Amino acid sequence: MTQPRHHDIVIIGGGAAGTSVAASLLRQRPTLDVAVIEPSDTHYYQPAFTLVGGGTYALEDTARPQARTLPHNATWIRQPVTALKPEQQRVVLNNGNEIHYRALVVAPGIELNWSAIEGLPEALGQGGVCSNYDPSLARYTWQCIDSLKAGRALFTQPSTPIKCAGAPQKIAYLAAHQWQKRQQSHQIQAQFYSGMGALFSVPDFVPHLQNVAIDYGIGINLKHDLIRVDGERHIATFKVTDQNGKSHDVEETYDVLHVTPPQRAPQFVRDSTLANEAGWLNVDAHTLQNPEYPEVFSLGDASSLPTSKTAAAVRKQAPVVVKNLLAFLDKEPLTARYDGYTSCPVVTGYGEVMLAEFTYGGTVTPTLPLNPFKRSRFYWVVKKHLLPPFYWRYMLRGKEGDIAHKERH
Repeated sequence: MTQPRHHDIVIIGGGAAGTSVAASLLRQRPTLDVAVIEPSDTHYYQPAFTLVGGGTYALEDTARPQARTLPHNATWIRQPVTALKPEQQRVVLNNGNEIHYRALVVAPGIELNWSAIEGLPEALGQGGVCSNYDPSLARYTWQCIDSLKAGRALFTQPSTPIKCAGAPQKIAYLAAHQWQKRQQSHQIQAQFYSGMGALFSVPDFVPHLQNVAIDYGIGINLKHDLIRVDGERHIATFKVTDQNGKSHDVEETYDVLHVTPPQRAPQFVRDSTLANEAGWLNVDAHTLQNPEYPEVFSLGDASSLPTSKTAAAVRKQAPVVVKNLLAFLDKEPLTARYDGYTSCPVVTGYGEVMLAEFTYGGTVTPTLPLNPFKRSRFYWVVKKHLLPPFYWRYMLRGKEGDIAHKERH
């Protein structure tokens, strides 16, 4: 057996989280030996997928070669991870090689579990079944919206945690706005189905988002979990749970079906002793350090952090991981703390966004002194035109200057 390669810091994942952490570490300590394990050749700006599906953003503008986005002074290991061995401080790769580390950052992102819905993998990408959660399918979403003149359009959200929990609503609002502008609303019945018990995780935003749905004539159906798709018959089957916890199945016909798939941490995380009972990489909610293995940190979608899984959350988590990881290497106390901040720019139509910013416990904490519950043209400009270059040129390069968010009533 060959001796494992060794690096000071091994980062699993070359997405928003892993790249930001790697760049910041090397910006602050260029002499560190940092390796990033990432099998993909392409880095996507995922927050724009909804705009691609809405026909207002080019798919090619969401993609950059991974070689251009990773820090040039990091070692790029282009292999999938198959197992974690925290007791030996090793990571096992798909080719059988093992990587040894002094410190480990686990940020592999989230797995789209398409097969959890019966018939969905076979139906995707044809017959009106679309999804913005895969870049290869996002343009088909727009084709479905653009070509529908009459019929039923269903938009779904699963009961599992998902990345960008507002995205399933965003595409429903964009579609409804498009049909409204074309004066086709009276011919199209739009319905939103969520496996969750509320329209949004932060109660303060719920009545305002309900008003958006009402304005567009979108029906809201909660505790409706998509479990089956019959692509040939155009029938979606939902498991409906009532107030007493009893469930039954309901079939709905569709002409367009936008599906948000169930999601989970990657298998090597779920199978690891580092995972909690729900399968997420277990870390302290504030220090982002694993309680059993202090040399292990995690952030982003695969972590156990009880907040929404967004790039904005990663933006606030990455500096905490970097500061605490360096403190760990220096044998100093971990002083940086994450307060659960996340942000979801809920696109409520073409040219308008409601910016939901909040911390742990659902505390509303806007960055700017603007009404967070108002649909804003300004935040549309931020979402479409300002955030993408900020992401590519600032965040992914490890720059950490930021504007503070504050609780407001």
